[in-house]
Parts: sequence; C-alpha cells; structure tokens
Amino acid sequence: MVRSPGTSNVSMTRFDDIKLLRTRYLRGPNIWTYRPVLEVWLDLGALEDFPSNKIVGFTERLTQLLPALIEHHCGVGERGGFIQRLTEGTWAGHVLEHVVIELLNLAGMPTGFGQTRSTSHPGVYRMVFRARDEQVARVALAESHRLLMAAINHDPFDAADVQRAVDAVRAKLEDCYLGPSTACIVSAATDRGIPHLRLNSGNLVQLGYGASQQRIWTAETDYTSAIGESIASDKELTKTLLSSCGVPVPEGRVVESADEAWEAAEDIGLPVVVKPSDANHGRGVSLELSSREEIMAAFAVAEPEGSDVMVERFIRGHEHRLLVVGGEVVAAARGEIITVSGDGSSTVAQLIDSQLNSDPRRGAEEEFPLDVIDIATDAKLQLELKRQALDAGSVPAAGRVVTIQRNGNMAIDCTDQVHAEVAHAAVLAARVVGLDIAGIDLVAEDIAKPLAAQGGAIVEVNAGPGLLMHLKPAVGSPRPVGRAICDHLFPDVASGRIPVIGIAGTRGTAELARLVAWLVNLGGRHTGLACRDGLFLERRRVDARDSANWDAGRRLLMNRAVEAVVIENGAETILRDGLPYDRCAVGIVTDLDGAEALGEYDIRESDQMVRVLRTQVDVVLPEGTAVLNATDMRVAGLAPLCDGGVILYSVDPHAEALIRHQNSGGKAVLVRQDRVVLASGSSESFLPGLGRLTIWRATHAGIDLDVLLAAIAAGWAMGIPLGLIGAGAEAFEADLQAALASLQLSQATPASPSAAPSSPPQLA
Repeated sequence: MVRSPGTSNVSMTRFDDIKLLRTRYLRGPNIWTYRPVLEVWLDLGALEDFPSNKIVGFTERLTQLLPALIEHHCGVGERGGFIQRLTEGTWAGHVLEHVVIELLNLAGMPTGFGQTRSTSHPGVYRMVFRARDEQVARVALAESHRLLMAAINHDPFDAADVQRAVDAVRAKLEDCYLGPSTACIVSAATDRGIPHLRLNSGNLVQLGYGASQQRIWTAETDYTSAIGESIASDKELTKTLLSSCGVPVPEGRVVESADEAWEAAEDIGLPVVVKPSDANHGRGVSLELSSREEIMAAFAVAEPEGSDVMVERFIRGHEHRLLVVGGEVVAAARGEIITVSGDGSSTVAQLIDSQLNSDPRRGAEEEFPLDVIDIATDAKLQLELKRQALDAGSVPAAGRVVTIQRNGNMAIDCTDQVHAEVAHAAVLAARVVGLDIAGIDLVAEDIAKPLAAQGGAIVEVNAGPGLLMHLKPAVGSPRPVGRAICDHLFPDVASGRIPVIGIAGTRGTAELARLVAWLVNLGGRHTGLACRDGLFLERRRVDARDSANWDAGRRLLMNRAVEAVVIENGAETILRDGLPYDRCAVGIVTDLDGAEALGEYDIRESDQMVRVLRTQVDVVLPEGTAVLNATDMRVAGLAPLCDGGVILYSVDPHAEALIRHQNSGGKAVLVRQDRVVLASGSSESFLPGLGRLTIWRATHAGIDLDVLLAAIAAGWAMGIPLGLIGAGAEAFEADLQAALASLQLSQATPASPSAAPSSPPQLA
C-alpha cells in the first residue's frame, strides 16, 4: 500500500462486508513468491474511502483482539511497523492480510509473507498470503474476514471469539497438514534443496523429481521391505529370528486362552509380561505380573488389541526406544514409570488430572510429546489400579505413591548414553528383520552398559516408527531424525533433482518445447514433454490434449521413468496456478506477447508481462541457465534476475543486448554467414553438424529461426555435445503428425537381427 490517506472525515458509519470476489490457490512459484500462496481479489466497497485512521476506535479494537500484531514489521521493517501503518492509515485489504497471517501464526502454521496490491479497478485489490495448505488457508481467510468486519463495525467480538477462530484454523490444520514425523523429513529435505510433492491427502510424499525421486509414508520409505514389515508385526517370529542371530530376547510363547497364559507363566517363571503379538505403541501390554488373577485379567486386556496374545519373561529395567536409520542408531529415548502421590482428599482420577494431565507437554494431538491419560478408556490402567486395590474413585492416603503406567511415554532423550554394544544389537535387529528404518524397543537397567551384562533384552522391532519422541522429548535435546532419514534416502550431495527445462512465452513455444525435448532425448536421457501439442514420453504422445498446464507438468515430475522434463508454461499458467516445479535447470523466455488475453488477471499491456514471465527466470537454479531472446530488450533485461548463467540468442547479430552481453564475456547463440554461431564473449564458432540455414529452413517449414536458436542454446546449457545438437536439429521433424506417423511406422516395422531392441512403452 503506497497511498497516504488524510485524517479528515472520521467515520462512525456501519460498513457492508468486504466482498471476496474470487480466491485462487497458486500451487507453485508465481508472480508473488517462490512458494504456494492463496490469492484473493477483494472489493472494499465504501471502505475504499475509509482507511484505518478514519474509522473511530478501529485500531484499538483490532489490537486488543490480536495483541501480537505489534510483532508485525510490515513495510516499516521493525517491530510495531504494522501498528504504525494502522495509526497513519492503511486500507482494509492490507489489514485483512495481516489478520490472516496472525491467525495462522496463532494456529501453529507460522507465516510471514503477505502482499496487497491495488488493481486497475477502483476499490478492488489483490491480496495474497503464504499458504502451505489450500484448505487451511481458506478457513483462515474466512475467520479473518469475520474478525476484521467485527472490528471495523464494533460488533461483539472478544477473546473467546478469537480463540474459536484460532481453533477452527487449527482443526483444519490438524485435518489437512502432514503429521509431525512426515513433516520433519520434508523440512529436512527442503533444507537440502530437495523438492517434494504431496501425493495424497495423508502422509504419502514424493521427495525429488522423476527418476531421482524417493517416496516416504511417515517413517516408511521406498527401501522399507514389505516382508520386513510383516515380520515386525509378528512378535513371535521376530523373536525367533533375532534369537537365532544372537540378539538377546526374552523367553516367551503365544497362548490362546487365559488359562494357557497362566500355564505359560508358570513354565517361564514369574513375573511375566502379557501383550498382543502384533500391536504397537504399548497398547494392551501389562508388565510384571505375578499372580494368576493378574495374568488372567491381562489376557483380557491384550486379546482385543491383536490377533494373538504372548506371555514373556519380565525383564527388569527401563523401556527404551532406539531409532535405527540406514544401519545406524540416530536417536534413543527412555520411558519411565509414571506415578501420582496421594494427598488424602483427591481421587485417583483427580490426581491424574492435577499431577499428570495438567502438564503442558500432554495432549491428544500428535504434536504433544506426552499423551493425555484417560482412566475411563484405558483398560491397562484400570488393571494396574486393580493390582493396587484401587480404582478411579479411590482416595489414596497422603504420601502414597500410586503407579499409573509402567511403560509410560518414551519421552526422555538418552541418545548420547547408548553403549556401542547396545547400538550394535539394535542395528543387527533391524537388519535381521529387514527394515531400513526401525524402532527397536529394549529393556535395560542402564543403556550405557551392554545388554548381556545386565540381563537386558530387545522386546520388539517396529516398522514405521513414530519420530515425535525424538523431535520433542519431554527431557533432553531434540534429535535431527528427519535429516538422518533424508540423508539415508539421498546420500552424499544427491539432490533428488532431474533436469527441468521450462519454456515461457507464446511464439513457437510448442515447437520449441518439442525440439528441446528431442535434443535432450538424443543426449541420452529418457525425456518427458508437456506442451500445447500434448503430453509425451520420449517421442510417444500419451495424451493429445493441450498439456501446457500445471497438472500435466506435475504428472511428468511424478513419473519414475523420466530422467529429464521439458515443460511449456504460458503466462496464464503462471497466473492461474504457478509453475509446476520449484526450480529448473534451464528457463527459456521467448517473448512478452499475449497480454490481450489476460484481462481476467488485470494484465493489459506487454510491459506488465515482464513481472509475469520473470517467474520463469527467478526459479533457475544457481548451477542452471536462463535462455533469453535478445531481440526484445525487456526479455534480455531479465538476465540480472537469474541466479545462474545466461545465454542470449538472436537472429540479429547486431542486437544491442546481444553485443553488450558478449562484450561482458557472456554466452550467445546468433546467426552469421547463414550459419548458427556459438559465442563465448568475443570467441565465436559455427555449430558443428548443422549446415546452411537456408537449406534448414526449406526442410523445416513452419519453425522460425528464433525457435531453432533458443533450442540450440538450451542444448548447449544442458551440456549436450555440440555435434549432436547440430545433427539433432538437422534431423528433427518439424511437422508433429509426420513425426508421429514416422514413429508408428518404425514401431510397426520388424527390426533387423542387428537392430537394438526398442524400449517398452511408458505411461505418464
């Protein structure tokens, strides 16, 4: 907002609601930012004439409802900047932007990015804010809109209403956003520059693009063995395999009835543990049972939780969870017996609430490191109390210690204490079961000593272990387990990327995309192509529909067979959806035409297209290259925005931008003596493999020389051998139908005995 409103005409008027004309979720890099945003078109109506300083009491009401607005720097660049803007006077669209940001912050999805800009229509603004999830963003917008209008019109709205708004946003966040285990891996990937795609509404996420991708589902990966998971879910089989390899495990056996459980306990020796054979997270597990009555009751607790019930020798000590990733222990946590102390007047249920559930680290949601204890639904707790001759309504004497959980939450970090022999046993257990990531549960008096010396043992191996206990331990330091998993999936400096070539503009861009894909494929990469002529895998068209759009580009990036992709992006794609990729190896901008078709986006003239198509240049990787048409000074003027190198191209060797670029040592592709010339500063050479352009144009009717030069520049940027670029440009079939017919003919013709076998068809 740049206008400076006056202070006259202060109003007590009641205003109609700001109209939300339309909202659009931009899913990729866009004209606003690299990241997804929700773009909202607002009609302020009468509020256009009433900035914040002209509405009596508005600033005070708003800041009373949202005190943390004081932390918003806004354009002032310092704490209190936004409050200063409110006091001086700013428009309601800008205020709505900050209210949305604050509600998202309060709900646990921190964001600091937002912008509001006027349009060519008086009173209509475009407001955007950072939005990791579309549905969460829409709820935040609706709640913020309601809050803002209440503050403007002095309607009843208090702290409880603010909390209800925050709760609504948080509820949608919990429903839609990634779980904490998945989120920490994705965050670690982002820190390493590895892109990610969410593949469903749950926790299935693709890290990386195309053939370089890895998939995760919470803490399961592409390397997680299905057989290993099945073994881990069968506790008896797991113990048998571990024991055969010398891993210490407790003696035990599967039983089918409560009576058989008691018989097994007598054979094994008291005390014992009774637990389900295939349950997780300690459900149905009862420890240190020494009487027939306790064992019979424990069987009834365990039986509903799994397919079988096991009786095991009780191992004295603390429960521990060791996280093994790629053959290494990367984190460890210890549980502890949880108790309450009687006061002579409170019931057990009241003591649990006052001494345990009051802990701010306890909660029902995944982000809390400790669980809420619900005595009414916890059969295991009820059994534990019964063993102590108590129930929920009992009143323990003052000073009496009551055991609530013997295998409580694993919430105490002990990673630095793990003995090398214990770590070796845990790694061996994961390897024996066949898991690349495993949660190893063991019991030991002291994790800093070998298991054998203290009678400790590994009691379970878990596939897809939760990571929260290591990310947010109740005691001790958080561990970077997400980074450990990310490094396991992408060792060394692997980024999970494949070459992405993006093309923006209108002139001959479909032909350009096809020619670039042809050259990249000749360079040895299985190439996917999305352009107006369709969706292609190598030369096979798998979808004839116009594929110069976000969805088609994303399909290619999800394809595990693709080693490089070429994606045509029109200006409307950038304005409607954003780019389908976060960064690219080569970004090509051909021209700034097409503004006349973009009135819906408030684009009226070609100069406005600079802001739109610069998006393609903004996302070029530091090691990548922007390929720009030097004939248009505005296109060539995008060069400083590129993080990587720049190659300019022009049919006119005397183009001002081209000459300036060469004089500064830059690379260029141009035409001299009817030949294509590659220039690096003042050094020039003809492109090998490609003859006179007069002849080439005669055999490639319909393709402008600008298209040829841009494609050659892209091939050069990709490191394709120059002779292959020239020969490939010579051999390219400009006519799409002729090319497809030629492909079909070659596939229908039987290969000679010496011919190389053709690749099987691939599906997008």
